[in-house]
Amino acid sequence: MKAFLICPVRKAESETQSLAAYVVERWEVAGHKVHWPPRDTNQIDETGLRICQDNRTAIQEADLILVIWDGKSQGCLFDLGIAFALRKAIYSIDLPPETEGKSFQNMIRAWEGDR
Repeated sequence: MKAFLICPVRKAESETQSLAAYVVERWEVAGHKVHWPPRDTNQIDETGLRICQDNRTAIQEADLILVIWDGKSQGCLFDLGIAFALRKAIYSIDLPPETEGKSFQNMIRAWEGDR
């Protein structure tokens, strides 16, 4: 199985980076291929356009989207939008707490349950 891990890259907290590294290691030890943007997407890009294009291609090729979102990363929201448009199945690993009413974290949980 091919997975894409949506996670914060720039300004990611060390706890989030550690969790992402752990998730990637566990999935790969289990025999899956994981695209992890800090490792697998060239992050040298003046505007970010190529990064978004490269991630779109990797998301399109993935069977499953794994999600670690800190509630702040705009890149995560962008990648989630791509995955949503491509109707990808998702599995959330770490999200901000649920809120009353509409929020991205609530929507992600609903999307995950809509398989």
